[in-house]
Amino acid sequence: MAYTKYKVVIFGDGGVGKTTLTNRYLTGIFEEKYQLTIGMDFYLKKLEIDGNKISLQIWDFAGEEKFRFLLPSAVLGAQGTIFMYDITRYSTFESLIEWLRVFNKANKENSQEVSTILVGSKFDLEENRTVSTEEGKNFTKENNFLDFIECSSKTGENVEVVFETISRVMIEKSGI
Repeated sequence: MAYTKYKVVIFGDGGVGKTTLTNRYLTGIFEEKYQLTIGMDFYLKKLEIDGNKISLQIWDFAGEEKFRFLLPSAVLGAQGTIFMYDITRYSTFESLIEWLRVFNKANKENSQEVSTILVGSKFDLEENRTVSTEEGKNFTKENNFLDFIECSSKTGENVEVVFETISRVMIEKSGI
C-alpha cells in the first residue's frame, strides 16, 4: 500500500517553538537552543494512523515578520496547518490575528480551504503562563479551528498528539 502525502505547515511568531516541536516529534530529542529558521525548513515523516499509511511533509515556517511574504506560497497545496503560540508570551498569542489574516487571504487567493489546529507551546512553563487555556479554547472556537492542544517539547507532553490530531483531520477531510 502506497503512502498518502499530506502537507502540514506550522505558523507562529519566532521563538514559539515550531522547530523544537518538529524536531522533538521527529527525533524524540529536546534541544534547548535552535537558530531562527530562515524562510522555511522542510521535513518528512512516514507513519500509520488508524491503519492509514501517510507521509507528512512538515513545513516549518519562519516566524519573523520579514518572511511573511512567503506565507502564500507555503500554504499552497497544504492540507493542514498548525498555528502556534507560546503560553508565556502574550504577544505571540495576539499575533495569531495577523497570521490568520495573511493565511485566510492566501487560501482565498489559492481557492483552497486548509484545516487548522491551534497549539499553545511551553506547557512545562505553567508558572509563567500569560495566556489562559480558556483564551486558547475561545480563540479556537471563534476562528473555526478544528482543535486546541497545549504541549511541551521539553517534556514531550502532547507532542505526538499534535501531529496525530492534524493527521486525523487531514485523513478525514480527504476521505481515505
